[in-house]
Amino acid sequence: MNNVKKGLFTLLVALVGGFIALWTYTRYFDEPKIVTVPQDQSMRYASLPPSNSAPFPDLTFAAENSIHSVVHIKVIQKGRYYGTNNIFDYFFGDRGYQQQQVPPRLGAGSGVIISSNGMIVTNNHVIDEADEINVVLNDKREYKAKLIGTDPSTDIALLKIEATGLSALSFGNSDDLKLGEWVLAVGNPFNLTSTVTAGIVSAKSRDIGINPDQMRIESFIQTDAAVNPGNSGGALVDTQGKLVGINTAIASQTGSYSGYSFAIPANIVQKVVADLKEFGEVQRALLNVNIGDVDAEIAKKFNLDKIEGVFVGKVQAGGAAELAGIKDNDIIISVDGVNVNSTAELQEQISKHRPGDKVTVFVKRDNKKKPFNVTLRNKHGDTDVVKGDNPDDIFGAKFVVVSDRDKEELGIRNGIKITELGEGKFRDAGIKKGYIITQVNKNAVSEVNELKRIIKNSRGGILVEGIYPNGEVAYYVFGIDTK
Repeated sequence: MNNVKKGLFTLLVALVGGFIALWTYTRYFDEPKIVTVPQDQSMRYASLPPSNSAPFPDLTFAAENSIHSVVHIKVIQKGRYYGTNNIFDYFFGDRGYQQQQVPPRLGAGSGVIISSNGMIVTNNHVIDEADEINVVLNDKREYKAKLIGTDPSTDIALLKIEATGLSALSFGNSDDLKLGEWVLAVGNPFNLTSTVTAGIVSAKSRDIGINPDQMRIESFIQTDAAVNPGNSGGALVDTQGKLVGINTAIASQTGSYSGYSFAIPANIVQKVVADLKEFGEVQRALLNVNIGDVDAEIAKKFNLDKIEGVFVGKVQAGGAAELAGIKDNDIIISVDGVNVNSTAELQEQISKHRPGDKVTVFVKRDNKKKPFNVTLRNKHGDTDVVKGDNPDDIFGAKFVVVSDRDKEELGIRNGIKITELGEGKFRDAGIKKGYIITQVNKNAVSEVNELKRIIKNSRGGILVEGIYPNGEVAYYVFGIDTK
């Protein structure tokens, strides 16, 4: 037993001695290695942002801020009567009055509330030729709309409804939009009310040649947000919920969305709306030049050191550009410090101004840059305000719809009666006060708006057919200005 205890004691002493020797060696002869252990980091590709960056922006604020400001527009074009009798029937004995009826037509689009008291902007093509315009709000309230004014050149129309306290969208600065920036398209495609789609700004200052107006201004914002029939006139908003464009067109072979949509920049819209409210007609500023894009061929022909700017093919005599000193074959490269490299970009910059405004235009002449101070002019060649026509006055005449009693007594089915007759084409043609117009260019006339539409779409001449209160049938022919 004593031997066992003695052996255990010897073993314990040996273990303690070995531990002391090992500690002494490591303490004095082995310097510790310093190892830096990196914090755990997520793996990522070098070209991608860190994982704490959201892959898409939060668009909920923009959607909620705009959805109550976009309205559904429903238009009605009443049924038409197209007559077959004309001046030849009258002189050659066929006095029969034959008419063919075209049924009413319905249309729809979108609009944007821009003031709390009911001002609404939409596309001109949405309400063009409409006899009745109705606006349905997001909360399903419905109003009849009054047409304040239109601008076919930019495809903008301004409406007014009698309402207050509406949710209005604020204008953003469309010039600040950048390629790749996220935007929302808000509208009523296929009569699906209050629809929001998202996309990015794909291009700016696009001219797609869709507007038939001779003085068209096309400088569209191109996006890949889904836009379909019914979206026209709706809002294009940025991530802050600001109105940066009015959705207008799509590039498609099917009539539906195919990846490209186009919106009128808000800066153009805002100026057009201000003019329509103040003057009833857009105050269109002009440089009075014929222009084209600069391409490689033009650059080579005129020995340009760089393909840039807009080529001035012809300066109109006595116009704003000529008076400022700009000449044929000059290259316009900027307007008020904004570079322009296409006709669309130049038109967009000029369209923001009114006649009488002064702008600084830089041009290249012999590859040298020169500034010119230009006073812009209107379509008449001066700086005066261009006032809109009196909506109740057509060629110097005012009208009322013929009464049912007059229709019965005179044996007619439709017509509008001249109640006032001043200077103008009707009086010059020999028409007298009290004359009832029944047809113009073989189109039956039942309302004043129909007469306006027929005259607007006519080219060259007008044939007016009608009857006086005493039963005398009379025909008149006169020309109109087609410019």
